[in-house]
Amino acid sequence: MARAHFTLQGKGGVGKSLVSALIAQHRQENHVPLICVDTDPVNATFSGYTAFSVKRIELLKENTIDEREFDRLMELIAENRDAEVVIDNGASSFIPLSSYLVENEAIDMLQALGHSVVIHPVVTGGQSLLDTLSGFDALASQFPASAEMVVWLNHYFGPIEKEGKTFEKMKVFQDHQGRVKGIVTIDRYNQATFGEDVQQMLEDRMTFNQAIESEHFKLMSKHRLKIMKKSLFEQMDRVLGVPEKEKPIAAKPATAKPAAKAATATAEAAKKRKKPSSASKT
Repeated sequence: MARAHFTLQGKGGVGKSLVSALIAQHRQENHVPLICVDTDPVNATFSGYTAFSVKRIELLKENTIDEREFDRLMELIAENRDAEVVIDNGASSFIPLSSYLVENEAIDMLQALGHSVVIHPVVTGGQSLLDTLSGFDALASQFPASAEMVVWLNHYFGPIEKEGKTFEKMKVFQDHQGRVKGIVTIDRYNQATFGEDVQQMLEDRMTFNQAIESEHFKLMSKHRLKIMKKSLFEQMDRVLGVPEKEKPIAAKPATAKPAAKAATATAEAAKKRKKPSSASKT
């Protein structure tokens, strides 16, 4: 199924490239044909992942969208009818790209060509909470209802709470609840152990599998990464879906000879072997 994933958020440094990498890992591990695109004009973080062969498209030119490059991105998505495309977008191009997608009715065009579109806003705790909530609100308000929305709650920088309310109880979520297809939570683990493992993996631009197989990570570090991967992938299984595996065609069972027919054949063979008895004399 053709699908385009846009990771969008107007605040920088909140984990957009991490989310793009997680989506790509999950789809790749489920053998989904995959194309990855990095459009961040400032930080080419997503391009640093060697596992995905990321394409680079420079969307922004002098703080405005380069129409030729935008058209190139749309054509790349449209031409790949059997693939999923993961697009990582930078904070500086968030407003221009979002506006351009809406103004050009690009979402409707892609859907008319048979592509579903998923918007992935990132909401994070700490000092960026209000900014990322505002970004989610803008995306949910501006994009057409036909675009699916998967919200990523990144607790790495702190709990996502406002006035004692969790994200699901906040007004901004309840206003757009009907737009949200699902939520993926990136939990805040112990920073001295899990935190260092993840930080090292991100700095090295490694996938979970690459880190787990790497000699640079020790036994317990690999074990902790496996725990995190399991938690995230199980959530993505539910939200993004897992392709159905083709069931093997069962071999047709050999036709057994009926018992009655076999018994009759045995009796006839015995009769042929038996000689007739001679008549008794008077």
